[in-house]
Amino acid sequence: MRETEFLQALHFNAVRGGDGSLVNMSVPIVLALDDAQRRAIQADGATAVALVDAHDRPVAVLSDIEIYKHNKEERIARTWGTTARGLPYVEEAITNAGDWLIGGDLEVIEPIKYNDGLDQYRLSPAQLREEFARRNADAVFAFQLRNPVHNGHALLMTDTRRRLLEMGYKNPVLLLHPLGGFTKADDVPLSVRMKQHEKVLEEGVLNPESTVVAIFPSPMHYAGPTEVQWHAKARINAGANFYIVGRDPAGMGHPTEKRDLYDADHGKKVLSMAPGLERLNILPFKVAAYDTKHNKMNFFDPSRKEDFLFISGTKMRSLAKNRESPPDGFMCPGGWKVLVEYYDSLAPPEGSSKLREAVAA
Repeated sequence: MRETEFLQALHFNAVRGGDGSLVNMSVPIVLALDDAQRRAIQADGATAVALVDAHDRPVAVLSDIEIYKHNKEERIARTWGTTARGLPYVEEAITNAGDWLIGGDLEVIEPIKYNDGLDQYRLSPAQLREEFARRNADAVFAFQLRNPVHNGHALLMTDTRRRLLEMGYKNPVLLLHPLGGFTKADDVPLSVRMKQHEKVLEEGVLNPESTVVAIFPSPMHYAGPTEVQWHAKARINAGANFYIVGRDPAGMGHPTEKRDLYDADHGKKVLSMAPGLERLNILPFKVAAYDTKHNKMNFFDPSRKEDFLFISGTKMRSLAKNRESPPDGFMCPGGWKVLVEYYDSLAPPEGSSKLREAVAA
């Protein structure tokens, strides 16, 4: 982004298109420079720069460039609503980044390849739209998650398809779109999650004929109502017209206080009002929990709340780490085995007391 786009994204959560219309854009997409890089570009009088991958191979050209000040405090405050220390993505990508930003016209030479065995899942928005057309989808409903899929998630997704069929759609297709960029270190890594998702399809928990699994390559900011607009806008680009939204989307605990950083309902409310997202139908997340009376994941019924067991992500990870089995019907056996094997791989070697640390996706 150039500075005008950067400021519009920060202060309006939208940028103005060439025709004067507002396009929702709540998270700025920027590239930081340090002082040495800035001096080198300016000394050379360059009007264009090459963008390279980790092996210095050119992947894109940024032309008609503009270099401007990277006001980190303003960026952090406007995106997260706080400058408290300990915000995960801030610590990862902003605090130690350069003090300048560079923007311009982007020409991609070739799509980015990670060469990690997962590139077949990294479908661009255009490729996703083509896939939905190939499947003759007349509705596309998107579900984003950064955790393994348990049977409660699957219940929500299959029930959503049922509701769309009742509304008159003939072939609703699910876009299962797990987040594939930076996540907190205690989240399950992307490669493990994708292997687990494969088992969910293999074992028929989700129907492969009506499900498209693709990686959403964005980093996770944990920026609540600001970030969830970006998540929704990106799914519109990919061809979705329905989006499942849960409680406190993109939220997190306050980094220094014992409370949630965002109001749990604000993300959903903001999505229903945000300019540029009118084409997207927001589907509220129905809460599912383990029904001890029927031994399966079920939608929570407050009239018999004593029958329900809530298994949080933290609890799920704890069970897998300790090789304890979850209740029957919580997750497909193959998917659970993937999680147990991952946490086994983190166990300390014989004779060592130190646990190997997880690496963020």
